[in-house]
Amino acid sequence: MKCCEWQPSQKLLKTAVDSIPGCAPGCRGMLSIGKFLACLLVSVVSFPAVFLGSAVFQYAKAALPPGIDQPLKIRFFYTLFLCAVALGFILEKLGLHTLAGTVRFLTDGWQPFRDPSLLIQNQHFDGVPVRIYRSKKSVTPKRKAVLFFHGGGGTCGSIDAYERICRYITKETDSVVVSVGYGLAPENTYPNQLAECLKATVHLMTNSEAYHVDPSRIVLSGDSIGGTLAASVCQALVNRSDLPKVHAQVLVYPVLQGMDLSLPSYQQNRRVPLLWPELIAFFACCIFNKDPSNANDLLKHCHVPEALRLKYRKWISADLIPEEFKVRGYQPEDFALHQFKPKLHEEMKVLFDVRFSPLLAEDATIRKLPQTFILTCEFDPLRDDGLLYKKRLEDHGVPVTWSHIENGSHGFIVNFGYGIFSLWSAERIVRTVATFIKNV
Repeated sequence: MKCCEWQPSQKLLKTAVDSIPGCAPGCRGMLSIGKFLACLLVSVVSFPAVFLGSAVFQYAKAALPPGIDQPLKIRFFYTLFLCAVALGFILEKLGLHTLAGTVRFLTDGWQPFRDPSLLIQNQHFDGVPVRIYRSKKSVTPKRKAVLFFHGGGGTCGSIDAYERICRYITKETDSVVVSVGYGLAPENTYPNQLAECLKATVHLMTNSEAYHVDPSRIVLSGDSIGGTLAASVCQALVNRSDLPKVHAQVLVYPVLQGMDLSLPSYQQNRRVPLLWPELIAFFACCIFNKDPSNANDLLKHCHVPEALRLKYRKWISADLIPEEFKVRGYQPEDFALHQFKPKLHEEMKVLFDVRFSPLLAEDATIRKLPQTFILTCEFDPLRDDGLLYKKRLEDHGVPVTWSHIENGSHGFIVNFGYGIFSLWSAERIVRTVATFIKNV
C-alpha cells in the first residue's frame, strides 16, 4: 500500500497549476506557469474593485439577525467568499481558470505548520484519496476511528480545508481520523460521491488491523453535505452482516432532504450568510449535473407532486418542528399556490432518493441506526432538517445527543483554528463534536 507523509510546503504551486484547464496533472511547462502568473496578476489588479463591489453587495443583500455570532466577522468572511466567486468568474471569462477551480483554491485556506505530535499520511482506500491522522504519543493498541466527510455543497471543500479540524479531533479524542477526499461536482456527480465514501468506509472496516483500529468503534462524521454522506453511508451499512456495525454517526448541520425548501428555518434564514436557500437549490442542481436554472422552481416546490408530499408529510412537515423554532418569522406555506411541473419532477426526482435524502428512509432502516450526534445552528436554513431527523431517530428508540448553537450559522466551521480570525461559534462546534467522539 503506497503512502506518503503530507508536506504542506509542496502543495501550493502544484494545486494552482494542476487545476488550470488544459494542463495535465503535475505539468510544469512554461504555458502552465504562464497561466498561473496571469491568474495571479489579474487577481491582484482586480482585487480592490472586486472587494469593494463584494462588500457593497453583501451589505445590501445579507441580513444578520440579532444574536448571531460576531456579525462584523461574518460580513468580512462573506465578502471574501463573494470575492472568490467574482474572481473565478473573471478568470473563467478570460480563459485562464474555471470558476469552480478558483473558488476551491481560494477557500482551502492556508495550511498549518507541521505538528511533531501527529503522524499524517496521504493514502488511497480502494482508489479513494484519504488523509490519515494518528497521534505518535498514543499507547492504545487499538484505537477508535473517525471517518470524516467534508462539507462544501459537493462542489468545493477539501481535505486541506478541514486540516485543522481533523488534527484537533485526533489529538483530543486519541482516535485515528480518516479524512475522505471524495470527488467534487460537476466533474464527479452524486451518487458517485456517496459511492466513494462508502468504499473508503468499507476499506477501513475490512483492513482495521493495518491501521490499529478497533473495528467495533468506527464513527462516521461530516458537516453539511458531508453530514448527508455520513448519514447515507450509515443507512447503507445497517444490513451488512459481513461488516462491523458503525459505532456512532456525527452529523453537523446536515442536508437531509430535498423535498420541502420552505420549512421555518428556510424562511427565517433566507438572507443569512453563508448559505441562502437559493444556494442550496443551486448546489442541488450542480451535484446532479442538472440545469442550474431549475433552482428557482425547486424553491417553489414545482418538483413535488401532491401525492408524494402527502406521503412524506409524516416525516417532513413544518407541523413537526417545535413551536419555539417558529417564533422568528414563519408563515405556513400554501402548497396549492405552487404549480407542479412534471418535466421538472422527472429531471429532479433524484432529490427523493434516500441516498441524497436520508430523512425519507423507511422505518425499518431508521430503527437500526447507531447512536447519533446531531448539531444544528439557529441561523441556518438546514436547521430543521436536523430537528426532523432527530425526531425520527428518537421515535424509533435510537439514542440521540443533540447540540444546538443558538448564535451559530452555516459553514463557518472551516475557519476553526485560525486564532483571532475564527468565530467563537466555530470553536464551540468543533469542541462539542470532539467531546462527543471522545466519550462515545
